[in-house]
Amino acid sequence: MTAETSVPSTALLAGADRDGSNYTARHLLVLEGLEAVRKRPGMYIGSTDSRGLMHCLWEIIDNSVDEALGGYCDHIDVILHDDGSVEVRDNGRGIPVDVEPKTGLSGVEVVMTKLHAGGKFGGGSYAASGGLHGVGASVVNALSARLDVEVDRSGYTHAISFRRGVPGAFATMGPDAKFEPGGLRKGKKIARNRTGTRVRYWADRQIFLKDAKLSLENLHQRARQTAFLVPGLTIVVRDEYGLGEGGSKGEESFRFDGGISEFCEYLATDKPVCDVLRFSGQGIFKETVPVLDDHGQMTPTEVTRELGVDVALRWGTGYDTTVKSFVNIIATPKGGTHIAGFEQAVVKTMNEVLRTKKLLRVAEDDVVKDDALEGLTAVVTVRLAEPQFEGQTKEVLGTSAARRIVNTVISKELKAFLTSTKRDAAAQARVVMEKAVAAARTRIAARQHKDAQRRKTALESSSLPAKLADCRSDDVERSELFIVEGDSALGTAKLARNSEFQALLPIRGKILNVQKSSVTDMLKNAECGAIIQVIGAGSGRTFDIDAARYGKIIMMTDADVDGSHIRTLLLTLFHRYMRPMVEAGRVFAAVPPLHRVELIQPKKGQDKYVYTYSDRELRDKLLEFQSKGVRYKDSIQRYKGLGEMDADQLAETTMDPRHRTLRRINLSDLDAAEQVFDLLMGNDVAPRKEFISSSAATLDRSRIDA
Repeated sequence: MTAETSVPSTALLAGADRDGSNYTARHLLVLEGLEAVRKRPGMYIGSTDSRGLMHCLWEIIDNSVDEALGGYCDHIDVILHDDGSVEVRDNGRGIPVDVEPKTGLSGVEVVMTKLHAGGKFGGGSYAASGGLHGVGASVVNALSARLDVEVDRSGYTHAISFRRGVPGAFATMGPDAKFEPGGLRKGKKIARNRTGTRVRYWADRQIFLKDAKLSLENLHQRARQTAFLVPGLTIVVRDEYGLGEGGSKGEESFRFDGGISEFCEYLATDKPVCDVLRFSGQGIFKETVPVLDDHGQMTPTEVTRELGVDVALRWGTGYDTTVKSFVNIIATPKGGTHIAGFEQAVVKTMNEVLRTKKLLRVAEDDVVKDDALEGLTAVVTVRLAEPQFEGQTKEVLGTSAARRIVNTVISKELKAFLTSTKRDAAAQARVVMEKAVAAARTRIAARQHKDAQRRKTALESSSLPAKLADCRSDDVERSELFIVEGDSALGTAKLARNSEFQALLPIRGKILNVQKSSVTDMLKNAECGAIIQVIGAGSGRTFDIDAARYGKIIMMTDADVDGSHIRTLLLTLFHRYMRPMVEAGRVFAAVPPLHRVELIQPKKGQDKYVYTYSDRELRDKLLEFQSKGVRYKDSIQRYKGLGEMDADQLAETTMDPRHRTLRRINLSDLDAAEQVFDLLMGNDVAPRKEFISSSAATLDRSRIDA
């Protein structure tokens, strides 16, 4: 055989006759029924990896949940069997078992083998459902090596099995058992009021990738989510296969009677600034859809739809936004028209009320979406018959009327909350609006300071404060920024520091108490602004710890009451606007000495000067000297401030890494820290006054520096 004749005939057919005369109708392949699903599974379930495997399970679960949505089912079991199969049981009405007149097949066979067939078309069976295209169960059937269905209905158990979409019966358990084609079988007699459906299937490994597997964590998450969205529904997930951690097996049950309000609380991780708000309403819209007429023809007909909106939301102290959206309990992680309407309503209503109440000044820009949604946790649900999704995976809602209706409902309800005259609601509404305004001002301020975020940019633009005595090193891990109290201490510290890696920033007296000041006031304060600018990582929500210009921030204040006060004010600034620095353990307090004792004729190896850091330590040290016969000068030096120390003393005691002592600031108990900052530095005076009064009796008066 020559090289030319060894080419396959199909390749010759494709390559020969460039004018295309050999390309005729006989070359067209027509895929009928479930063959199309097996040929292009990704079109129906997204992919053939673990995500696609999970999607098949969602399709079966969603059919049972649709029964619950209609009020016919209150219990669903999901069982992961040890043979690799998955079973979903419900106590709903059961799939119809009578013969469908057009096809001559039983209802079960129609649902399981015919694409675009089901009870969700035309509005006769479901007012709202997760299904849209009528391909869910039939797609799972097509992609299963074996699928068993049992239906309890009309006083009997009806059963049928499928092998890759072909109906019949298996002789024994498992997908490899002997198979005989056939139809629906009537089984044992049961109580007439007992109804339900059981679907068990083995995914076809000819279709799915070898490493595709179900995720127990995702299954629990979906079951929990569904139980939140359908109050009163119990979902039990039983793992007999061993998908748990370390191959463990077990059972989890999910039921939540609080609905999406409880879901909203579950999703929120920060402290609330308002109660969970529940907004609901509905709207009417018209759309043209094909409807089966009396002659069996699909005729385009204009129908009136009702769309229900139910939203639970609350704002918290955090910066992150969490919005979960659902259409008939089907999650839409990529949003769609309902989310677009929700976000538009929140931003528009927020700006409208802020202008009315004059919380936004005339010269200020409107708040944007990120400002209004900062710290928001929301669950947005809509219910309607035959929703339009973009794709079978139903990740994006496409029904255009949802945007208008959701916008109208949320605008009305949110405006009522923000303008409420009830005392508690009005107070909460004001906090929510002030949070949005603060976020907007922080965003604008961050944009203005953006060019000072990095050391190189800042140095090139000469925008760093003139009073900063910077270090030469660019190594962030090694560099240190000392925040020193006053210019007198700065002068001594300049001589005492190692300019290679130690930078100095002086502050003038006591900085602004940012706990009871607005973001704008904080940024206007010269000392606060300088600290944020020099650290170079922004503030608040925009704070980026990776952009910080120094590895350590060290507060070096006097060892007196005023120094402690300044240190507390600085900590308040870091706690509120640069908390990641504290959480990372990069904020320290220097520990300067309080006294210096000069020894007379010290022994060999003994320091001439001994430093102590408290009155108690001084007394103990003097008693020790007396007991050991060590003589010292009576004129013990008491440092009133860092400026009284000479450079050598300051370097030796406070700045030299070889000898100094630093106290690391940490947030081991964040809730307790926030409560203390609110108590001591917040706006509410009465609790602070009570704290001072009640603590006065415990004060050691000898410690007062008077």
